[in-house]
Amino acid sequence: MNPQAGVPATPCVGVGWRQPHYEALLAQRPALGFIEVHSENFFADGGVALAVLEAGRAAYPVSLHGVGLGLGSAVGLDDWHLERLARLVERVQPAWVSDHACFARVGSGLHAADLLPIPFNDESLALLARHVDAVQQRLGRPMLVENISAYVGWGGDTLAEPEFFNELTRRSGCGLLLDVNNLVVNARNAGHGPEAAAREAMRWVDAIRPGSVGEMHLAGHCEREDGLVIDDHGSRVRDEVWRVHAHAIARFGPTPTLIEWDQDLPELHVLLAEAERARAVQP
Repeated sequence: MNPQAGVPATPCVGVGWRQPHYEALLAQRPALGFIEVHSENFFADGGVALAVLEAGRAAYPVSLHGVGLGLGSAVGLDDWHLERLARLVERVQPAWVSDHACFARVGSGLHAADLLPIPFNDESLALLARHVDAVQQRLGRPMLVENISAYVGWGGDTLAEPEFFNELTRRSGCGLLLDVNNLVVNARNAGHGPEAAAREAMRWVDAIRPGSVGEMHLAGHCEREDGLVIDDHGSRVRDEVWRVHAHAIARFGPTPTLIEWDQDLPELHVLLAEAERARAVQP
């Protein structure tokens, strides 16, 4: 499968479209390449939310970004969740469909309501590739899989994270949704300062094979008093993340890029200014 099927021929930058900006974005119709929403917010068969999404789809290409598939869950995929996603995809015909390389479901179907990290080994890779393939077969299209920010890890990893994603995209035909902020957050939590974290993230980017990245995410993060860095999507993109993004664009070429802002939302013009900064990086 082509991981960039449906991608516009020209580089584009989008924003995460959240409820406080629904009305303003539809009224102003700013120049954006696409808008992205969380798939699970629109699983109902009707109602106001779905009507708003359809209005947004009439104005922009839409990216459906999921947080609930739990692609790395050993107990398997949730059939109900996948069917709701498939119905939404059929209705919206999005430019991209994505979710995370994580597990969420355990035991008899309990859902952690979080993006929990998976081990980077052959067993986990085989499981993830099998689930990604099942989703793609049901949707009838390739999907993008995002690298996550992780605050704990597993002992005994046998694959470096970039190697893991390179093999996943080869086996399944999916694309990588490269979250640049997550790379920096993980490097910061490994003990690196901002500049060193940016260098570590650039090395991660350099290990990813060209042609596999279908989209990038940029977001803000915060540092707690105890030193833990949190991927909170609640502020402007940090300078070190912008540097890694520019490095990634130089390596992979023009790539659809999203500004994520999910809490402490600013006025729409602030979000659009971040999108314009991302657009300026594109060649």
